[in-house]
Amino acid sequence: MAKQPQPISPLKNFFAGGFGGVCLVFVGHPLDTIKVRLQTQPKPQPGQAPLYSGTFDCFRKTLVGEGVRGLYRGMAAPIIGVTPMFAVCFFGFGLGKRLQQRKPDDVLTYPQLFAAGMLSGVFTTVIMAPGERIKCLLQIQAATGETKYSGSLDCAKQLYREAGIRGVYKGTVLTLMRDVPASGMYFMTYEWLKNILTPEGKSVSDLSVPRILFAGGLAGIFNWAVAIPPDVLKSRFQTAPAGKYPNGFRDVLRELIREEGVASLYKGFTAVMIRAFPANAACFLGFEIAMKFLNWVAPGL
Repeated sequence: MAKQPQPISPLKNFFAGGFGGVCLVFVGHPLDTIKVRLQTQPKPQPGQAPLYSGTFDCFRKTLVGEGVRGLYRGMAAPIIGVTPMFAVCFFGFGLGKRLQQRKPDDVLTYPQLFAAGMLSGVFTTVIMAPGERIKCLLQIQAATGETKYSGSLDCAKQLYREAGIRGVYKGTVLTLMRDVPASGMYFMTYEWLKNILTPEGKSVSDLSVPRILFAGGLAGIFNWAVAIPPDVLKSRFQTAPAGKYPNGFRDVLRELIREEGVASLYKGFTAVMIRAFPANAACFLGFEIAMKFLNWVAPGL
């Protein structure tokens, strides 16, 4: 059985989750840029080498060609979107836990925590889908040599002008397919590890910083182990020219399997896993610090 600090406050989760999300972006965005570029690089012509041979080659070429700023390309969109997105994500998780409690001191099972995590994935899609679309387009344009968008706002304006709100929200179904099960795994794993790492007779709320970092980092790895295949499909679909995939993700999946095999669904795996631990460790540490601060300044919130 899982033990959580009681009572659960979705509102505190909202504010603490926003701060945790900002911590995640600052730590993890460079490797997210590498991941997207690996996932969306064009298939090489016969006899030609691929644009990037792997994670470290992509990192080196980006750093040499664009400097450190290249690694943070497109970060404005996730920073603008990530604070409310993670706020809503953690709010959804808190609400999912609260809805499953008959009494404030009820202890939730791990399947219940998984269900609460899946609810958080539904909550975040409204914010996540357009932010992901803009981020991916900005991350790949430097590799193509064409500067179509001057920044996040310009990208959003052009997408809306070209295809309306549907153009901005392209890839929403794939974002749901990625985030709902992955979020369930994310939060369930974090709560499970916190319980395991809590010394006998102690409260999970008193967990040390190294143990929070370990639990958060490993939760991020479990999250992405579930999320990578739909994330590859999402990145391809969101950065494809209009009309290329009329049947949505099914066309993307068929093309990838036909041309590059099943392994193509795990493109960017190394970059994702290198990023997952430190980024999510930072996220949960930021969340726990903010939560303790909120409990101190507003215990009745």
